[in-house]
Amino acid sequence: MKIGIIQQQNTSHVELNRINLRKKIEKLAQKGAQLVVLQELHDSLYFCQTENVENFDLAEPIPGNATEFYSQVARQCGVVLVSSLFERRAPGLYHNTAVVFESDGTIAGRYRKMHIPDDPAYYEKFYFTPGDIGFRPIDTSVGRLGVLVCWDQWYPEAARLMALRGAQLLIYPTAIGYERTDTNAEQQRQREAWITVQRGHAVANGLPVVTVNRTGHEPDPSGATGGIVFWGSSFVAGSQGEILFSAPQDQETEAIVDVDLERCERVRRWWPFLRDRRIDHYGPIVERYLDC
Repeated sequence: MKIGIIQQQNTSHVELNRINLRKKIEKLAQKGAQLVVLQELHDSLYFCQTENVENFDLAEPIPGNATEFYSQVARQCGVVLVSSLFERRAPGLYHNTAVVFESDGTIAGRYRKMHIPDDPAYYEKFYFTPGDIGFRPIDTSVGRLGVLVCWDQWYPEAARLMALRGAQLLIYPTAIGYERTDTNAEQQRQREAWITVQRGHAVANGLPVVTVNRTGHEPDPSGATGGIVFWGSSFVAGSQGEILFSAPQDQETEAIVDVDLERCERVRRWWPFLRDRRIDHYGPIVERYLDC
């Protein structure tokens, strides 16, 4: 499968961000992309650096204007498109939602982010209700996609459940970066841990992983921190965790990566982790903590 990824530095203008994305999706489609993956919350700046009720105005219903726009882009370009939107489900009820469009523009499915962080500069619990759809892959013309979102990427349980439901690919739209006061060594430890844990999901499940992050500096509107420097580094890993493509940390990037989905079958024959799971002893995994 030819997978297109778009690592972009966003502006505060929603329409401009969409126009830029449309041009890049068109360019990737012309080069043969069958699937295009966008970064998390790609229509705006990362507004979760502060708790501000006015930011809820950025949310849209699904279907709505945003889905109409990306539906048209997917249809005109003939690609399956993974988008990431701020969903207004009802007054006072909002989600961080990935919407997947089929190449004919129809909505193939959606995934609502399940794990919601709450850290300095990442105040997502203020904005997003945890997802209630579960870890269910989305069937498309290019395969069954295990779409998760950002903070989900640290949890092996999420990747495993997608794999157990037949996902052929793990996809993570992402918005993650450094707090500017962290030392360079600490910044690099964080970035390397982020890459390593997702490569581990690829290995443990015998599935390719596609992770698309944003890049560039976005200031903190409150001035309480130095803002976030998004570390880019979007990447695609194969089913043994091998890096097939890695984007720069500080540059906008569009790329097409060839991923051999048939190879997953061979890898799982060599390393039959699903066969050897001791499901008769995993019951305690659903507990918060085990006091031995």
